[in-house]
Amino acid sequence: MSDKLIVYYSRTGENYINGGIRWLDIGNTEKAVKIIQKLTKADVFEIKQVKEYSKKYMLCTKEAKKDIENNARPELLFLPESIDNYDEIYLCYPNYWGTMPMAVFTFIESLNLDGKIIKPLCTHEGSGMGKSEKDLKRLCPKSYVKKGLALHGAYVDNSENDIVNWL
Repeated sequence: MSDKLIVYYSRTGENYINGGIRWLDIGNTEKAVKIIQKLTKADVFEIKQVKEYSKKYMLCTKEAKKDIENNARPELLFLPESIDNYDEIYLCYPNYWGTMPMAVFTFIESLNLDGKIIKPLCTHEGSGMGKSEKDLKRLCPKSYVKKGLALHGAYVDNSENDIVNWL
């Protein structure tokens, strides 16, 4: 068991990529996670909602926006039994309406992250980290939230050097 944990939320299905809609069997965030895992040998946990958003991009954006406007906390399929043995958490997610997907909020609020080092990574198509770092610091006031890495989703396959530098 590693003392590092990669926690991620990723989107498959239709995605907005470089100005157009494309189908992804593996989400951009998951692609970045695979690079991090290869480099760090960290354990991996995927955040999955009980009720997933639509695979259709436009419908997904409406569902995600509604959850953000309602400050919803989508129910998760499962949580890790414990994260006590992890000192460092790589928290990876796509930018949804300027922040993290609300399922990531559910995850964060369901576990005690006090004293943990949290390194956020956000995939996006032009909006960077948004306010996700600020939200993360608000949600985890007793954690050490480090500077995040914003990766343009369309180019995540070529982002290993950026990830190495961030790590």
